[in-house]
Amino acid sequence: MTYCHRLATQEDLPSIVEIYNSAVLARSSTCDLEPVSVASRQAWFDDARPDRHPIWVGYKPDDPRTVTGYLSMEPFLNGRRGYDSTLDLAVYLHPDHRGRGQGRYLLREAITHAPKLGARTLATTIFASNKPSIRLFQSLGFQVWGRLPGVADLDGVIHDVIFVGRRVDDVKD
Repeated sequence: MTYCHRLATQEDLPSIVEIYNSAVLARSSTCDLEPVSVASRQAWFDDARPDRHPIWVGYKPDDPRTVTGYLSMEPFLNGRRGYDSTLDLAVYLHPDHRGRGQGRYLLREAITHAPKLGARTLATTIFASNKPSIRLFQSLGFQVWGRLPGVADLDGVIHDVIFVGRRVDDVKD
């Protein structure tokens, strides 16, 4: 399936929240334990800047208003200035669009676009049990830079977290 992306708009926020909440309920890719509201994500959305920390939404070419996933490029480690050359990625896909190439497309676009944002390094954390996400990131040149054992507790289920990253000037994808 072919996907496209664009900058997220305020009208996309409810769809972004719906997609994120599907991940919350699945307990496979976020440490939030309760669904979030649009109001609670408004400040996060307002802090996004197209020139530095954009939020992109994925869509099918024949339906640009229907959000099928999103990717955000956020400040790394609480936004301390010394980390400005690194972006923390988050990729979430609508359940109906997982495993269809959208994650690869969005991630590849982020790698290509990162230098325009002043980034030299991309990084993220992934549950060690989330093998599809680990495979996706590794297939695009991300390497495991660390493992944080037992740091996530989701209703009594303990998860290790894998830290992955890559330089954007590394192997071209």
